Amino acid sequence: MTKTNSIIFYFIVVLELILTEIQLSDGSELIIRRPRANLTHVPKDLPLATTTLDISQNNISVLQASDIILLLKLRVLMMSYNRLQCLDIGVFKFNPELEYLDLSHNELRVISCHSTANFKHLDLSFNAFDALPICKEFGDMSQLEFLGLSGTKLQNSSVQPIAHLNMSKVLLVLGDTYGEKEDPGSLQHISTRILHIVFPVKREFNFILDVSVSTVVNLELSNIKCVVEDSEASYFLRALSKLGKNERLSNLTLNNVETTWNSFMGILQCVWHTPVKYFSISNMKLQGELEPRDFNYSDTSLKALSIYQVVSNAFSLSQNYLYSIFSNMNIQNFTVSGTRMLHMLCPSQVSPFQHLDFTDNLLTDLVFKDCRNLIELKTLILQKNQLKKLENTILMSAEMTSLQELDISQNSLSYGGGGSLCSWTQSLLVLNLSSNMLTDSVFRCLPPKVKVLDLHNNRIMSIPKDVTHLQALQELNVASNSLTDLPGCGAFSSLSVLVIEHNLVSHPSADFFQSCQKIRSITAGNNPFQCTCELREFVKNMGQVSGEVVEGWPDLYTCDSPASARGTPLQDFHMSPLSCNTVLLIVTIGVTLLVLAAIVAFLCLCFDLPWYLRMVFQWTQTRHRARNTPVEELQRDFQFHAFVSYSGHDSAWVKNELLPNLEKDGIRVCLHERNFVPGKSIVENIIHFIEKSYKSIFVLSPHFIQSEWCHYELCFAHHNLFHEGSDNLILILLEPIPQYSIPSNYHKLKTLMARRTYLEWPTEKSKHGLFWANLRAAINVKLVNQAEAMCHIQR
Repeated sequence: MTKTNSIIFYFIVVLELILTEIQLSDGSELIIRRPRANLTHVPKDLPLATTTLDISQNNISVLQASDIILLLKLRVLMMSYNRLQCLDIGVFKFNPELEYLDLSHNELRVISCHSTANFKHLDLSFNAFDALPICKEFGDMSQLEFLGLSGTKLQNSSVQPIAHLNMSKVLLVLGDTYGEKEDPGSLQHISTRILHIVFPVKREFNFILDVSVSTVVNLELSNIKCVVEDSEASYFLRALSKLGKNERLSNLTLNNVETTWNSFMGILQCVWHTPVKYFSISNMKLQGELEPRDFNYSDTSLKALSIYQVVSNAFSLSQNYLYSIFSNMNIQNFTVSGTRMLHMLCPSQVSPFQHLDFTDNLLTDLVFKDCRNLIELKTLILQKNQLKKLENTILMSAEMTSLQELDISQNSLSYGGGGSLCSWTQSLLVLNLSSNMLTDSVFRCLPPKVKVLDLHNNRIMSIPKDVTHLQALQELNVASNSLTDLPGCGAFSSLSVLVIEHNLVSHPSADFFQSCQKIRSITAGNNPFQCTCELREFVKNMGQVSGEVVEGWPDLYTCDSPASARGTPLQDFHMSPLSCNTVLLIVTIGVTLLVLAAIVAFLCLCFDLPWYLRMVFQWTQTRHRARNTPVEELQRDFQFHAFVSYSGHDSAWVKNELLPNLEKDGIRVCLHERNFVPGKSIVENIIHFIEKSYKSIFVLSPHFIQSEWCHYELCFAHHNLFHEGSDNLILILLEPIPQYSIPSNYHKLKTLMARRTYLEWPTEKSKHGLFWANLRAAINVKLVNQAEAMCHIQR
């Protein structure tokens, strides 16, 4: 083993040790499981509250009292498949609650007994004992229900200690050397309802053991080998013939049988005349030829015969004889499974068969063709055979007037859809057509009174509109097909159970629960649900009934698309009604726009919103230009922040409003009546102080356009705007000026008012604050030369 593999193995073992320690929710049971952990001794770290300990399939060779002395609550101990060679039952004297002990499949040879009266299950089978390991103390186990023993010697004396116990089951495993000192009647002292005897493997059956224990109801015999018809077969047949003495015997089971065809028929005939009601044979190997002989069907108690897993090496076999023997049996239940049987004949007369099971054979469409003698048959199972055409099966069933259950699953059935061949028996109630090659057409021909219909794992893509109306159908299984929607209940008015998982259902019908009022169980998980608006109503309906009706909800119901929602449980998928209703969305958007328009209109009418917006825009533009103007430009040798040009008629507003609101923040304003230099001409003063001012403010009004000097100042400032490349003009519209009232020689004023944004003086006092904020933002700059400039020339 490589180092990597060793690490992986160690990790798996550790993980298993962790995961197998289970504490039940109510705290009453503490189960420790450590099988296949490569243990060589009982673990020392077991919790004291352990009630069940499973340490089977390890390498433990010694069990001592100190290993389990502290486990006072231990009730179950499983140590099968270890290497124990000796056992002292006294080690369990400190475990008063121990009632289940499994020490099978060890190497035990010696056992020491002590008084232990609490065992209900004691398994010492498949060990190396010579004589049966029955101590006299076993007689005190009044509660013993199961006893497993093994040994090579059976004697009356060894069984006597437990003769008075009434056990449910005894398992007796005989060693390879059994038979040398055989006591034929040793088992007659055992009192049990179920007896299972395992004979030595690969040993011919030449024993004279009497297996007809009077108290046994169920008898099971394993490892029967009698291939020589004149010796071993006679031994075994004599043993079976003695079963007639036990009137209580009801069930007989033979496992791992190796014999000849003739001996097999002899065994069958022998059991036929015993009290056995239910006879089962499994794992049988047959060889040799089959010689036809009469079979006596009279005087039998047999009700059911089951034959499982038969292998034959016969190259030539009279099959018709064999099929004839089987078909004419006067019993109710007959099962032949895993035998590679090719055919089955129709009974020669009306048959009492009520249950026929031919699972896992090679039967074809010819089976029971034109058979009219199975009128008592209620259940027919033809699962895993070679059936091809459903039409042939329909014709076969038409003659079975009492047939209620038909299982023809796991074949290769197809249906052509011919309406004339749709003649199912009217009595059929349960039909299993799963795992075939059936398509949508099968819904056009189904038994009219069927209640349970299984069509899972076929090739069905949709349920056609002209489906057979099945008014009695209660359960429908169409899982693992290619259906894209849930079937409505128009044709299935009584449907109560629907299984439709593992299909292609992406947009299930939202009205399913409305159309299927009687539905009480639906399994629709593991489908590629597309989580869009169409699914909202279905999810809503699922959520309302999920606790009672929807199986697997919510774990098996997840979104498959869109990709952003893949894996999201349907119960967590939500979409607003607005996004899923186009009309509602359009109406909502329209109403919202109308409300916004009404709000804007109200603001415009009541609060003059356009004026506020225009002023905010101007303030923003001014701040933007100030940030983009070079510092050197802003800090030029200006003396004034602003040169104000206005008409004398507006001087009151300038002196009472403009100057106080600007100069209180340190803004220096140049006015002609106080700052022009005496002795200079008016033109020189205008040019000089416009150049020494950062901005030129023009207070516009109807009086302004009547002043010649105002016109001159405007022209010079406009010339300076283009010459300097600066943005030094601020227009304040004190009063409205109609365009028609502006003289033609004031073309520069018209141009400026058309191209430049001007500030309007609001009449409402509430708007004055925003007006002054805009004006201050436009002219506020730090001047380098703080000297005052004075001029006193009056205009």
